[in-house]
Amino acid sequence: MPAILETRALSAFYGDFQALFGIDMAVNSGEVIALIGSNGAGKSTFLKTLAGLLRTRPEQVLYKGEAIGGMPAASIVGKGIALVPEGRRLFASLSVEENLLLGGYCERPGHWNLQTVYELFPVLKERRRHQATALSGGQQQMVALGRALMSNPDLIMCDELSLGLAPVIVREIYAALPSIVADGMSAIVVEQDVQLARKVSSRFYCFQEGRVSLSGASADVSDEAITQAYFGVTS
Repeated sequence: MPAILETRALSAFYGDFQALFGIDMAVNSGEVIALIGSNGAGKSTFLKTLAGLLRTRPEQVLYKGEAIGGMPAASIVGKGIALVPEGRRLFASLSVEENLLLGGYCERPGHWNLQTVYELFPVLKERRRHQATALSGGQQQMVALGRALMSNPDLIMCDELSLGLAPVIVREIYAALPSIVADGMSAIVVEQDVQLARKVSSRFYCFQEGRVSLSGASADVSDEAITQAYFGVTS
C-alpha cells in the first residue's frame, strides 16, 4: 500500500537553529503512528512542519505523491491534513460551536460535521453556546479535536492530547480514536506516555535531539530498547 504521507530527509529550522535533521517517515492510509521522545526532541516541530507552520523544501514532504513541503498552512488543510495543536489554541472570544465551525471553513466533503462531532463528544452539544475556553481542560481538548475533524482530513495530527489532563479524561479522549480512524483516516499522535502511545498505535518513531533514534512496530520493540532510544543512552 503506498504511503499517504512521506518525509524524505526532512529538516527544519527556527531562524539559524536547526531543530530537525534528516527525518524519514512514512504513514499509510488508515494507520495510527505514535511519536515519542522527551521534551525538546523535535516532535512538535515535526508536526508544525508538516502542517505548513515552518518552512521546508517541497520535496521533503510528500502527501499522496505530491510535494507539499513549505506550502501555506491553509493550503495544506485544504488538501486533507489537520493539526490538533499542543495547548489546544482555541479562540477565547468564540463559543464552542463557533470554534468548531471554523474548522470546516475549507468545506472539504466527508463524514464530519457538527452533528457527527456532537455524537462523538455529546458534552460539546450540551455546552455549544458556552465560551470555549470556559470549559474544563478535557472538554477544551475535545473542542480542539472536533475542530480538526470538521475539516474532514485524511490525516489528523494530534500533539499531546493528554497534556495536563486527568487520567480518566485521557482515557475518554483516546477511546474516541478508533471511531475517528474507522473510515480509513490516518493519524500521527505525539504522546509523552510511552505505554499509552504504543497501545493506540501500530508503529512508532522515537525522536531524540531532532533525529529518529528508533522506530518499529509498537507491539514488538522492547521497553529496554525504547528507554535507550528515548534518553539517548547506550547499553
